[in-house]
Amino acid sequence: MFKYIANIITCMKFLITGASGFLGYHLCKYLASKGEEVAGIDINDFEYEELKGKVQFYKGDVRDKLLIEKITKDVDVIIHGAAALPLSSKEEIYSVNLGGTKNILDSALKNGVNRVIYISSTAVYGIPKTHPVTEEYPLVGVGPYGETKIKSEQLCREYRKKGLCVPIIRPKTFAGPYRLGVFQVLCDWVASKKNIPIIGNGKNKYQLLHIYDLVEALYIMAKADCKKVNDVFNIGALEFKSMKEDLQELLDYAGYGKKVIPIPSILVVPPLKLFDKLHISPLYEWVYETADVDHYVDISKIMKTLNWKPKYTTADVWIDTYKWYVENKDKIKKTGKTHRVAWKQGILELAKVVF
Repeated sequence: MFKYIANIITCMKFLITGASGFLGYHLCKYLASKGEEVAGIDINDFEYEELKGKVQFYKGDVRDKLLIEKITKDVDVIIHGAAALPLSSKEEIYSVNLGGTKNILDSALKNGVNRVIYISSTAVYGIPKTHPVTEEYPLVGVGPYGETKIKSEQLCREYRKKGLCVPIIRPKTFAGPYRLGVFQVLCDWVASKKNIPIIGNGKNKYQLLHIYDLVEALYIMAKADCKKVNDVFNIGALEFKSMKEDLQELLDYAGYGKKVIPIPSILVVPPLKLFDKLHISPLYEWVYETADVDHYVDISKIMKTLNWKPKYTTADVWIDTYKWYVENKDKIKKTGKTHRVAWKQGILELAKVVF
């Protein structure tokens, strides 16, 4: 009896922006499994049958001020993950990422929302010269996406001064079951029994993040004392090797006897830049500019603050993403620009023949 009453008292209402996306789906599923009240908003349909009746869904745009004001009433925690991704136009990225974030913060402040957790990105560090990268590293965004993440973080700090609790999370690239987008391109190559070309010699250390680790950390952050978490935090896998080693673990798991093939950056980056400008390749600036350099962050701050530790390695991220893809590839129909649909490979389809 007392346990039941305690559960009612501690139950919170969450609003997830970008609810139909990759992170949004996993957040909604995780929070519902914890018995929390969950609402979500997205411009795309919410197509997850197992969550029907468990998530109150609003189809709409985070730039719609009146709608956002309406749906943030009586909400305890907003996890703001909605964003236009790098494949979108500069105008759309600025409008959604910056304008949408301001709408969320304005409405949260007006309606007395207890907490807004802002999902930023380690793209705010650009291409760091020293590692591991701490939260104090200078911010230099790559492209419009990175730029808007930095500007949105600045907005979050301004609203902290107005009394709003706004933890900022800077996750490494995250993947796992249901992740498509650029990861689907790689998984398709592996499933097609191809060797995998990589930019550079592959000796660079490259850290990823498992979606399961991310949603667990976000949940703990939503429940923690605001004084502890009203700050900025890196998050990524604790264990990772070189790009070549972790990808080879994926190929070994696939079992086709294929290898990672390093290609000198000078031979591949200039063509990829051209293909990007011509819109005939899904690989955008952040992907090809960072693929051959070290890129990993210090996660000691979030581990200490939340008394939490990631469970999955970077190799686990690759393997779990691929495992889900193989089991579901025949059901994948849609193409587009989000992480939950396949991306058209363009000229990479021709390159696949070579390997």
